[in-house]
Amino acid sequence: MYIKKGDIVKVITGEYKGKTGKVLHVFKKDNRVIVEGVNIVSRHTKPSNTYPDGGIIKKEAPIHISNVLLVDPKSNETSRIGFTIVDGKKVRFSKKTGNVLDS
Repeated sequence: MYIKKGDIVKVITGEYKGKTGKVLHVFKKDNRVIVEGVNIVSRHTKPSNTYPDGGIIKKEAPIHISNVLLVDPKSNETSRIGFTIVDGKKVRFSKKTGNVLDS
């Protein structure tokens, strides 16, 4: 999986195309990610201990990992990701700029 929790990604297709956000959660089995501020859905909840009033809760839903591209933190542009070995450790790098993403 080339996207990790905490990465900044940009949505490249769908209703939220062009939006950028931070990855909050990665679902490896389903190849899906939850991105902050993207794919907002409304959930109707009954009153409970966590939501004493109940009502409509807005929250992010997962989107497929193929619909996002990683944003290079140094150049601030999107790029595909590759893997290479640096000092005996497997790291990610930006294919467009060649910058190593993992330090």
